[in-house]
Amino acid sequence: MINNEFGNDILTLEDDDGVEHTFEVLDAIDNGENRYMALSPVFDDPQESLDDSGELVILKVVTVDGQEFLETIEDEDEMDEIADIFMERLEEDYDVVSDDEE
Repeated sequence: MINNEFGNDILTLEDDDGVEHTFEVLDAIDNGENRYMALSPVFDDPQESLDDSGELVILKVVTVDGQEFLETIEDEDEMDEIADIFMERLEEDYDVVSDDEE
């Protein structure tokens, strides 16, 4: 479930096991059919931030009974398409190095 207790840029999400995870919202897109969010984990411990892989977490926004939830994207083609859009957009705003440039 989406919990926006920290404001618009930080989300606390609870996984299926009841464990809370905090993410920064880097970007959101709406392709006409669905809405997606690109998230980056937020850690309390600076060492955890250094140890993180730096990969984006991309989730789809779904509405169930009037409540918004974030879910993983199961379709590989859909995920590739959305990931490419986010990477293009984020490269414009941030100094992002893609796998192709490494």
